[in-house]
Amino acid sequence: METLIIVAVVAVFVLWRMRTAKGIRSISAHQLKQELRDPSKLFIDVRTPAEFQTRNIKQFRNVPLGSDFSSLPKDKEIVVICRSGMRSAQACKQLKKMGYERVTNVRGGIGSY
Repeated sequence: METLIIVAVVAVFVLWRMRTAKGIRSISAHQLKQELRDPSKLFIDVRTPAEFQTRNIKQFRNVPLGSDFSSLPKDKEIVVICRSGMRSAQACKQLKKMGYERVTNVRGGIGSY
């Protein structure tokens, strides 16, 4: 019984962390493939430079989580990716707090691409 409670608490925590924040669009890797051709969007990868060099999508620019996002343009939709979707979700929340209106997270990250 105790193990079941621990599993339930962990599951709720993981689901709570993965939820999309209000005003943040979420897309799948499949949807991303269709959106990569849109020049009106800015694509940023928030992984470390080493991770980015190992594997990346050519349309994405590396702006690691913790960087100064204030230089990013506010007039474009910003599509954010990381390895699994967790860091990109954090980055999206930061961007929204900074006043960016159109922010999109790629669910599952580059691992699902």
